Amino acid sequence: MRPTGPDAYRDGTNMFVPREERVEDGRTIHGERVERVDACVIGTGAGGAVVAKELAEGGMSVAMLEDGEHFTTDDMTARPRDMMPRLYRDAGQTMTLGNVPVMLPLGRSVGGTTLVNSGTCFRTPEPVLERWRERFGLHGLTSEALDPFFRRVERELSVTQVPPELAGNNALVVKRGAEALGWSGDFIHRNARGCVGSGVCVFGCPTSAKQHTGITYVPKAWDAGATTYAGVRARELVTRDGRASGVVASTAGGGTLRVLADTVVVACGAIHTPLLLARNRLGGGSGQLGQNLAVHPCTAVQAVFDEEIDMARGVPQSYYVDEFADERIMFEGAGGPPDYLAANFPFNRERHRELLLHFKRLAQFGVMVSDRSRGRVRERLGRVTIEYNLVPDDVEAFRRGLELLADLYWEAGARRVFVPVAGVGEIAGRESRPLRGREVHARDLTLMAFHPLGTARADARAGHGVVDENLRLHGLQGLYVADASAIPSSLGVNPQITISTLATRLAFHLLGKGAPDDEPHPETVPRARVPTARAAAAA
Repeated sequence: MRPTGPDAYRDGTNMFVPREERVEDGRTIHGERVERVDACVIGTGAGGAVVAKELAEGGMSVAMLEDGEHFTTDDMTARPRDMMPRLYRDAGQTMTLGNVPVMLPLGRSVGGTTLVNSGTCFRTPEPVLERWRERFGLHGLTSEALDPFFRRVERELSVTQVPPELAGNNALVVKRGAEALGWSGDFIHRNARGCVGSGVCVFGCPTSAKQHTGITYVPKAWDAGATTYAGVRARELVTRDGRASGVVASTAGGGTLRVLADTVVVACGAIHTPLLLARNRLGGGSGQLGQNLAVHPCTAVQAVFDEEIDMARGVPQSYYVDEFADERIMFEGAGGPPDYLAANFPFNRERHRELLLHFKRLAQFGVMVSDRSRGRVRERLGRVTIEYNLVPDDVEAFRRGLELLADLYWEAGARRVFVPVAGVGEIAGRESRPLRGREVHARDLTLMAFHPLGTARADARAGHGVVDENLRLHGLQGLYVADASAIPSSLGVNPQITISTLATRLAFHLLGKGAPDDEPHPETVPRARVPTARAAAAA
């Protein structure tokens, strides 16, 4: 039995340290370099790093290609203004186009978005897996069949539950309100060891507590002989006689890296994987490539209390409320330091200043909606275009979620509540009536999203998806997709563990190995209350 309680969460001892850092900086590769390996993995995030490590440990020679740089814990300053331009693609300013702009921050470094996410871990909900089997023909993806792979990922990432004393007051006031209303909620499971609640998870953990793939899977891949090429961008997927035969990449030093490999795994994420495939005229036969984009959009409510909250202390995303899962609504923590909040507050000038002067009494929590909306990703004139329009059902879910979260804050003792709806702003007087019966449009909302999925979705039928159940590209041998783009629908929960579990399953398949049934069972399993099958089907 693997411990998942407070002691395990706080235990930062015996961290894995590789014998050597097998990283080559693309800035030093100026001419043409040719490498021959068994497998080339493009991307080092929740999917790519996992596949690379498992294949390397299984005896294959592996090259990992990463567009971003390699950072260590010593590079993490805990200052958002420093880390945003370093760790995020386009300094975190990636946006969608549509009836409401959605900020879509994407990681760009060894470790990918796992380096800058909140570390929240949930298993894929069973109703979602059921829908995948019914709608997409993915009959092998049952909870029972995936359980050994979930257990392996959770052990590798040290998935444990946040102790109440490290959750922070930002979470505890929400817990107080939820319990007063009789709503279901719990402390979140995270991939963390030795966490001290620094409050800057999304800007790079300064203590190595967050177990992102850059300090877990990637170093273990190095120890098994794999090499990471950082600052290297894949541009050509080479095929011959109906199968993959390698990758051609540009280096930051102006050179070319040619990797000859019979197995190629694309793991560039839901935005850039379909673009790479499309540039190489691969995966487009079904018409689904770049389509079906789900983003799991979110927004946040702020509240002012008489008591000190200080959301900069504690784990930013440490508690969730899943009472309204059947309405596709989840509440999750959304705290952070003052300059993080300053960029998201719905006021400006003197009002903005006045509220931030009371930062220690401010609380903030997120509203996430399992979206029915779908978008698409494409390249136009050499630029990435992400199109996404919020459908009325999702707009109404946000209106409902904001109303409920405002009610929770009143129950917890808030003095003022702020909702990100144009024309509403501040609510005072222990009521949320301004939202009840109000007609809200997509353009009235302020949204972000962190979980893009589905743009190279898995489907057993070649005419309906891009990859099959084993994540192989339909119609081509040796080319696989192991990232969020292969996930066929919205999950309703954070997708990190789902991506890594499917990537582990892929690696075992490529190695011809059975499921790792000897993995220890966790004391507690990271599950949330989930939508019913009917609600999941609608999403």
